[in-house]
Amino acid sequence: MSDLGIVISLEGSPSTAQFSFVIDPKNGNGVRKGQYIQTKSEDGVLFGYVNEIVRANRYFERAESIAEYERMGKIEHNFPVSSWEYMIAEVRILGTYNEGRISRSSIPPYPGSKVAEADEDMLRKFLGFDENTGLEIGNLLHHELKAKLNLTKLLQKHLAILAMSGAGKSHLMSVLIEELLERNKESGRVAVVVIDIHGEYSGFRHDKNYGTKTKVVEGKSISFPFRKLSPNTISEWFPEMSIAGKSLLSKIIKEMKREAKDARKDFTLKDLNERLNTYPAKENIKDPIRRVMGELRGIHLITRRENPKLRDDVKAGNMLVFDLSDLDNMKKKRMIVSYIAKALFNLRKKEKIPPFLLVVEEAHNFATEKMDKYSNISKSIIEKIAREGRKFGACLCLISQRPVNLSTTALSQCNTHIILRVTNPNDLQHIGESSEGIDGRMLRSITSLQVGEGIIVGEAVKCPIFVGIRDRKSKKREKGRPLEQQALDFEETNEKKSRDVEAFL
Repeated sequence: MSDLGIVISLEGSPSTAQFSFVIDPKNGNGVRKGQYIQTKSEDGVLFGYVNEIVRANRYFERAESIAEYERMGKIEHNFPVSSWEYMIAEVRILGTYNEGRISRSSIPPYPGSKVAEADEDMLRKFLGFDENTGLEIGNLLHHELKAKLNLTKLLQKHLAILAMSGAGKSHLMSVLIEELLERNKESGRVAVVVIDIHGEYSGFRHDKNYGTKTKVVEGKSISFPFRKLSPNTISEWFPEMSIAGKSLLSKIIKEMKREAKDARKDFTLKDLNERLNTYPAKENIKDPIRRVMGELRGIHLITRRENPKLRDDVKAGNMLVFDLSDLDNMKKKRMIVSYIAKALFNLRKKEKIPPFLLVVEEAHNFATEKMDKYSNISKSIIEKIAREGRKFGACLCLISQRPVNLSTTALSQCNTHIILRVTNPNDLQHIGESSEGIDGRMLRSITSLQVGEGIIVGEAVKCPIFVGIRDRKSKKREKGRPLEQQALDFEETNEKKSRDVEAFL
């Protein structure tokens, strides 16, 4: 390891929280913001990361002097300005490492101590990477060290991926999916269930390595049998029903379920509507229920059959994708997410399915912080899994480009955040308030992250880290056609129509 510089004494530094060092002009040219370094202290090896780099030159400190010398000729022609240039790196201290034990820094390093690149073996242990069975998402920025995150620490207490549009959220999630699908039985495998809003994960079924482990269900083919819908579920879907209406509907459904069980037959929405028409109750109570039944029939979601069958299709080491990109009705999407999340949670509590990771794309649309009761269909079950899921192996990954609109309850229960580039000030403030371990400078760094770079904070790592996300192993398949092709097809179609009309006339 080469020396990068020497610790200097400034006002208030070195302290137990930070220190600065002058970068060695010979060996320190490779020092970069976000790089991990080490030096010695009385507690052992002290680790930190470069929080900021400042370049200085005393010849250029006084503006009036520079202006005067420039009138007489270039200042570098008259003075050895390059020999007075130096750079100072500001370091945030993370802690100390001594004989395998990691602890907080309790005493500052000595001024004059040499600063070196962080030893990768010690750094791996210090950051909490799992070298043997960890999920490899990329490299530690400015290092060759692979960022391998422990499965339990990353997922059991839930994960949030936060970034603006186009910053690489789906790419990162695809990398995590690859890692999960590649795990062997001995390492511990979970089932992956994805709520895919834009059809970004459907391409996995065509991949030679992952296709046999992937099942995709198109949104329009999703259906739930009416016998599996509880009165409470329908009440949550249609909160506008009166208390009397909900009570009557619950009573009728329970009666029909008992009859169906005794007769060993199924029943449908049509059967419910016929029973409602003959049921002794006031019409002003029946009418709102009829409207609800009409809306349920209109969205074509409730049938006799179940597609998919979660007990059969949720498998360890496999992925089930719900591709909702062919659906326009937002309420129908929320009803689907509500039903799936609730069914998965209940099946997992009964140990009818393996531990699972439920990935919710555009999570701010399904668990919104400020939402009226008529749109709040899927929020409650997502928050319930966020609060209680870790006890049962029901894991959650919330992906959002608008964290400020995401349920604070759900987001606060995600103990690991992977943050890619974000520029919206409101979202940044929300991230700063909800992500432990992020200071002001790190928060400002989020705006300058490049595509494919991110910050990981929380349970999965022992301190915030900057990572470069690795390339995908699977081939990305966009659902739909490129914009250029869509434009070309449109014009060609219109031209053909014009030619057909002219030929007809």
